[in-house]
Amino acid sequence: MLLLAIESTCDETAAAVLRDDLTVLGSVVASQEELHERFSGVVPEIAARAHLERIVPVIDEALRRAGVKLADLDAIAVAHTPGLAGSLLVGLVAAKTLCLASGKPLVAVNHLHGHIYACRMAAGKDVFPCVGLIVSGGHSNLYRCDSPVEFQYLGGTIDDAAGEAFDKVAAMLGLGYPGGPAIAKAAQAGNPTAFQFPRSFLHEPTRLAFSFSGLKTAVRYAIAGPGKPRPEASELEPQFVADLAASFQAAVVDSLVDKALRAVETTGLRTLCVGGGVAANRLLRQRLMEETSTRGVELHIAPPELCTDNAVMGAVAFERLRAGLTESLDLDAQPGLVRA
Repeated sequence: MLLLAIESTCDETAAAVLRDDLTVLGSVVASQEELHERFSGVVPEIAARAHLERIVPVIDEALRRAGVKLADLDAIAVAHTPGLAGSLLVGLVAAKTLCLASGKPLVAVNHLHGHIYACRMAAGKDVFPCVGLIVSGGHSNLYRCDSPVEFQYLGGTIDDAAGEAFDKVAAMLGLGYPGGPAIAKAAQAGNPTAFQFPRSFLHEPTRLAFSFSGLKTAVRYAIAGPGKPRPEASELEPQFVADLAASFQAAVVDSLVDKALRAVETTGLRTLCVGGGVAANRLLRQRLMEETSTRGVELHIAPPELCTDNAVMGAVAFERLRAGLTESLDLDAQPGLVRA
């Protein structure tokens, strides 16, 4: 079978043509980083307008690279949840239009399922059941994944996602956007123990939850005490910035690794799969490999190119197709931070 997958949940316009043996025939991702950089985060209205401009050329280029036409496809898949309302609707309307024009079936993709399925694609073998950690700009959640399309929410952030915290701290330190790569680069010259930042809920071993809002505040107070105006980033000493970045990154990684391993212990499962943009962080990947190795846990982390939003992970739609799960053209977007 041949499948066209479309992704537009946030700020990446993407399309991919996939074969049911999980071969990627053509993949295109149009980034919007330059549009959101001045705001140090994604602006929903700007994202939706950019998707409108790019969705047709991106789909056309994916088909061209794959050397196939619309008539050659067996189905069209689209991520319809979770995400930004305007962004989701652009991809959904494009997919519905192509289905209406071609008579091909429509397959709904849960964006979160796709992030974990990226681990399945990279592994080249079945990885389910597993514990899934999805850590990105919008999500920092843990799941029991009994199959590619059966997720049970175990716990997650009670405020900010880890990726959002990276973006906001990077903005405080004048390191640029997106914050994840910028923080990681600055941290290379820093001391991760220079500042003792909080690791929320580590003292509650049975609670599978994250919190990064207080960590952001702690960084703010390290730059300038409570009630004091925050200096311009250009006024901060380079070593001070590097130490802050390294200490902040260490706190985030400690929290993610600890709770992921707690989830493995709680469920009794012996496989951990990790996806999402923050999963590209080298320190996080290194710590996870070390900790799972000592515990005899099988670890799968999506390759860096499949951590950030992409349409290749829409291959999870093949799992729904095999189960006979297709959608009518009444399918609606489900925006927001849906848990599963």
